[in-house]
Amino acid sequence: MSCLACFASCCATMTCGLCTSVASGLSKKSARLAYCGLFGLSLIVSWILREVAAPLLEKLPWIKSSDTHSEEWYQIQAVLRVSLGNFLFFAILAIIMIGVKDQNDRRDSWHHGGWIAKMVIWLLLVVLMFFMPNVIISIYGTISKFGAGLFLLVQVIILLDFTHSWNDAWVEKDEQKWYIALLAISIVCYLAAFTFSGILFIWFNPSGHDCGLNVFFIVMTMILAFAFAIIALHPTVSGSLLPASVISVYCAYVCYTGLSSEPHDYVCNGLHNKTKAVSTSTLVLGMLTTVLSVLYSAVRAGSSTTFLSPPSSPKSSAGKKPLLEEKLEEGEEKKEKEAQPVSYSYTFFHLIFALASMYSAMLLSGWTNSSESSDLIDVGWTSVWVRICTEWVTAALYVWTLLAPLFFPDREFL
Repeated sequence: MSCLACFASCCATMTCGLCTSVASGLSKKSARLAYCGLFGLSLIVSWILREVAAPLLEKLPWIKSSDTHSEEWYQIQAVLRVSLGNFLFFAILAIIMIGVKDQNDRRDSWHHGGWIAKMVIWLLLVVLMFFMPNVIISIYGTISKFGAGLFLLVQVIILLDFTHSWNDAWVEKDEQKWYIALLAISIVCYLAAFTFSGILFIWFNPSGHDCGLNVFFIVMTMILAFAFAIIALHPTVSGSLLPASVISVYCAYVCYTGLSSEPHDYVCNGLHNKTKAVSTSTLVLGMLTTVLSVLYSAVRAGSSTTFLSPPSSPKSSAGKKPLLEEKLEEGEEKKEKEAQPVSYSYTFFHLIFALASMYSAMLLSGWTNSSESSDLIDVGWTSVWVRICTEWVTAALYVWTLLAPLFFPDREFL
């Protein structure tokens, strides 16, 4: 108990010193990066406590019950408790920011300022979670599985929005060199997707073993890549090869992460001899993907034409102004400038971080599966099926963005 108190005291001292030196330098432009940095700090804390906190948690009577728990169970507890504190922090901010429409709203200043108070509140919430009863943590662990799945769905929508925007931006330039660039990148992406799929056959279909399930996953990935190109290039579909190729590469990568998450004693997992290397690379890739996707969603929120933009944002209401609006008097124009709409949805911004907290907890805890070795991360059949289902959902959503305009020509899609 004294060790835990000492550890918490040291963390509080270092955090307060960091808050004082950093918070004063934050501005409105760097607020989103500051939230990403705070989220990244929570990942680091979760990772560290996962490795070192098990002996400390065993000494806390409200965590250690009469049952005998394994070391992996205590590691999952540490990850979930940090994640719950982080989730509550961003969920509270998301609730507070509901309805912010312009920069004159007091909540706008709350979003961009008060960093010392925010960091103290974040630290208190994380520490408080270590005093919560196990049943609350168990319920959060169950809910986190659904929240993590929702975060993966948001990732997919963001990726689709990015690929279509990238393609549209280069096509609008209407120059031959940009068309050539689009074609070249598309070919490279398709070559990478099929080459990587071929490598997966070598890694996850070792000779002498019946690995029909792995073969099915890989073959489906290749079939989907072909289908993307055929549908996108069909004359009745206003598609393009670039989004199809990028989604194909992403599906191949998700297939790899799913297959590499198979139990390492499974004979069809050809990477089982490199257990530590694979688990470390999976963790690093997962953490990097999480941080980048959260950061991109924050930046993209102000310019996306999908649900990422609030109704009052300039991008979501783009179009020609009515004649009367164009002839506003000078006084009205000044008033309009004083109450400029926010550039992105603050509520959605913080909600993304809340869902990402759940996803990172599942990644670090192997989807709360304590049957695997404590040295492994994101390993188990639950992880496998989550990844594979994410790939299939990605494919379905992409095909829907291509076919939906044919079924609903009067509506706008990605």
